[in-house]
Amino acid sequence: MENFYYRRLDVYKNAKSLSHEVCKLIKTFPTEERFGLCDQLRRAAMSIPINIAEGFGRFSAKEKAHFLQIAFGSLNEVMCELELSYDEDYIDKEQFDNMETIILSVKKQLATLHRSVLANGDKP
Repeated sequence: MENFYYRRLDVYKNAKSLSHEVCKLIKTFPTEERFGLCDQLRRAAMSIPINIAEGFGRFSAKEKAHFLQIAFGSLNEVMCELELSYDEDYIDKEQFDNMETIILSVKKQLATLHRSVLANGDKP
């Protein structure tokens, strides 16, 4: 088995890219949100690739699937926080739509990976 297999996964790469885009985006938020929404959004976005990686450090399919579910929850959290950001005019419609497209792509990839992990059980 290859070390750090998760690094080859498109969903992991795309989740890292999403995290990077979120970090770039929140640099434009008002200063008063620095310790509020910005921190929450950054943590949620970074949680996605982190939980994918952590899941692939587990030996059982059940544990791996559990961490993918946590990543999925963090992805939904990012979507909600971006909606709130849009509602507060911290991001514009184009930025929101772009982020939503990325999130939907990662969401589909995560769901596919989760199904695969459960279907294959503990097979290598």
